[in-house]
Amino acid sequence: MTAPVRSALSRSTLTRHAAGAVLALAALYALTTAAAPYRDLQIAQAAYLTCAVAGLTVLTGLGGQISLGHGAFMAVGAYTAALVIGHWGWPLAAVLPAAAGATAVAGAVVGAVAARLHGPYLAGATLAFAVGLPGLANYEPLTGVLGGQNGLTIVPPVPPAALGEAFPLERWQAWICCLGAVVTLFLLANLTRGRFGRTLRASRDDEIAAALSGVRVARLRIAATVVSAACAGLAGGLLAVVATLAAPGAFPLTLSLQLIAAIVIGGLGSLPGAVWGALILVYVPTWAADLSSSSGLSHDIASNLPLAIYGLVLIVVTLAFPRGVQGGLRDLGGAVRRRARGRRDRAPGPRAPAPSDTSGPTTTHPGGADEATPDEAGARPDDRGDAGGRGERLRR
Repeated sequence: MTAPVRSALSRSTLTRHAAGAVLALAALYALTTAAAPYRDLQIAQAAYLTCAVAGLTVLTGLGGQISLGHGAFMAVGAYTAALVIGHWGWPLAAVLPAAAGATAVAGAVVGAVAARLHGPYLAGATLAFAVGLPGLANYEPLTGVLGGQNGLTIVPPVPPAALGEAFPLERWQAWICCLGAVVTLFLLANLTRGRFGRTLRASRDDEIAAALSGVRVARLRIAATVVSAACAGLAGGLLAVVATLAAPGAFPLTLSLQLIAAIVIGGLGSLPGAVWGALILVYVPTWAADLSSSSGLSHDIASNLPLAIYGLVLIVVTLAFPRGVQGGLRDLGGAVRRRARGRRDRAPGPRAPAPSDTSGPTTTHPGGADEATPDEAGARPDDRGDAGGRGERLRR
C-alpha cells in the first residue's frame, strides 16, 4: 500500500469504511461462489441476522436502551415485504427500502412511548411488543390480510438472465443478503463515528450531564430506536425473501432473546461484534445438531443435546471473553503487539549513541527533565528572587 493511499485512509473515515465495504463484498463474492447451496443459505441467514444485530448494537450497546422487541420489528419488515410483493409486485430494489421504512415508522411510535422508560420498565414494554405484535396475524379482522397462522407466501426472487439459466437461487439470495448487510454496516459505521454516535454515548454514560450540555435525550433515544428498527425491518424483509414466507411462527420471543445474546457475546457496542454474534447464532446450533445426530445416543437425549451444547458454548464464550468476542480479539491483538515490541526492544544490536549536548549548560529539575536556565532561554533574570530577592541582594 502506497503512502498516499495510507494517508487518505487515515484522514477520511468515509474513505476507510468504503474501502472496507469493497473488500468485504469481494470476500463474500468469493465465499458464496465456492460454497454449496446449503452453505449459501447459511451465509444469507447470517447476513440478514447481522443487519438486525447491528441495529440492536446501536440502540443497546451505544445508547444503553434495552430492547426485547426486535423480533417484532423483523416481523413488521417481513410482512411489509410480503404485502408489497403480493399486492403491487414491486421490484426487490424497492421492496427492501419499503420494509425498512415501514419498520422505521413503527420504531418511531415505539420509541416515543418508551423514550421516558428505563431499565426493567423499558424491557417490559418492549417484551410486550415482541409478544403481542406477531399475534395480530391471528386476529380475526386481519386474518384475510396477514394470512393467519399460515402467513403469506412470497415468490422467490429470480436471478437475472445475465447470470445464466443454471445460476443457483440460493447464491442469488446470499448475494442480496450480503449486500444488505454490508450496506447496513457501512451506514451505521459512519453514523456512529459522527455527532450522532458521540451524543448517543454521552447520553448512555451520563444522562443528566448530556441534558445539561444541550442534548435532547428523549429525541435522541427516539432517533436511535428508529435507526435500530429500520435495520431490523431490513433484516425481516431479507428473511422473507430467503424463506419465501412471512408467518408468525418465524418471529417468536426467542428470536428477540437470541438477538440480545448475540450483541453480548459478539461485543456490546461493537459493529464487528455484531457480525460475530450473528455467525454464532447461525453456525453453533447447526454444529450442535450435527453433533447430536452423529452421536448415536437415544432419541430423547439426542433431541435435547443441541440446546445443551448451544448453551454450553454460550457460557464458555462469555467466560472466556467477558467483553465479547470482538473485545477478546482486541485484547489478544494488543498483547501480541506489546510482546513483539518488548522483544524488539530487548534484541541485541548496536544502539544509537546519545546525542551530545552542545547547547550550553542545563539545569536538572526534580521532574527529571533537563531544561535550559532562564538566561540561556532568553528570559529576563528574576530580580525578585526568594525572600528579599536575589537580584536585590546582588545590587546591594
